[in-house]
Amino acid sequence: MSDRIKEVGPGRYRESYGRYFEDFKEGDVYEHRPGRTLSEADNTWFTLLTMNNHPIHFDAAYAAKSEFGKPLVNSTLTLAIVTGMSVSDVSQKAVGNLGWTDIRLTAPVFAGDTIYAESQVLSKRESKSRPHHGIVQVKTTGMKADGTVFMTFERTVLVAKRGYAVDDVANY
Repeated sequence: MSDRIKEVGPGRYRESYGRYFEDFKEGDVYEHRPGRTLSEADNTWFTLLTMNNHPIHFDAAYAAKSEFGKPLVNSTLTLAIVTGMSVSDVSQKAVGNLGWTDIRLTAPVFAGDTIYAESQVLSKRESKSRPHHGIVQVKTTGMKADGTVFMTFERTVLVAKRGYAVDDVANY
């Protein structure tokens, strides 16, 4: 049976996604799918929800006069979506994120763009304070469907070892 399927009763199964600490290998690259086509509504709702009132994100007349000629998708929305795309591969079995560093925004993103992401494992080590966990660092790249890289960042996560993830020890 697949590691991603757990028998929880006779003839009853539950999906279980993510990698345990032992599954990470330095240099491996995980392509995160599916992609996501960003809409104008996504951008407007996120911008207003986060109280970012810069008109470049939601005022088409203002944005038309900018160097971009149209509204930009809020970069913190793309950061959130790209991070979310990586969860099932990188942090589904994590206790939590330990930090993001080196966030780079290298190209604009617009409503209608479809984005994808991939993560490369940079390093891993056993946790010094938590014997059932390890620390994994990845570099994640966001790219548009045409291959344009629009974002990179590094993320560090505290990941459970096999047998110690919440879905291993709790019946939720």
